[in-house]
Amino acid sequence: MKATIAVPPKASAGERYGVIWASASSPKRSGASVTQVHRVGIRIYLDIGPGGEPASDFTTGDMVPARSPQGEPSIAIQVTNTGGRALDITGKASLSEGPAGTRAGPFDTVQGTTLAPGTSGQVTIRFPVELANGPWKAQVNLESGRVKKELAREIEFPDPGKVGKPGTILSRMTTGWNVAIATAGLLVVAGLAGVSRQRWKRLRLRR
Repeated sequence: MKATIAVPPKASAGERYGVIWASASSPKRSGASVTQVHRVGIRIYLDIGPGGEPASDFTTGDMVPARSPQGEPSIAIQVTNTGGRALDITGKASLSEGPAGTRAGPFDTVQGTTLAPGTSGQVTIRFPVELANGPWKAQVNLESGRVKKELAREIEFPDPGKVGKPGTILSRMTTGWNVAIATAGLLVVAGLAGVSRQRWKRLRLRR
């Protein structure tokens, strides 16, 4: 079976969305009140205009932790489609540096978030109920096709039924190697400053 889409010559440039449904129903039986319907669909992303498909991209915003009334923790990440094509955004989240140095994950997104160009939405990731409030370092990787984004935030889950404060952006200097390098740099600067003061005192004594 083939399906053909006839695009009018005067159609404006851009991307169009659609779906092709195929369905089959069970034969009706006398006295039966239930009819089975089997259906399958194929998504359509139709690009109209010269120059190939538009560029794809998206930006990320706040990462907001929350707990459901049943105690299930989650994070919601604001995403905006800044490209020229529809996106299906999925991803994973890992938690580290929690209470007593605990780690958890990775955990998948609840479901793919589909965004048309210029629209915004949320990507949601849920965690086990027994997860402690934190604080945690949340590392999230989001992607849609070849477009990938990575973000890291310090978050703390609230009590059940509440929404927490947006996560704070983690500095790259928080990693162990970077902290060690920065500390070594400060010690070198302090040492050089001490040597300079000693030389200055000697010069004053000679005068």
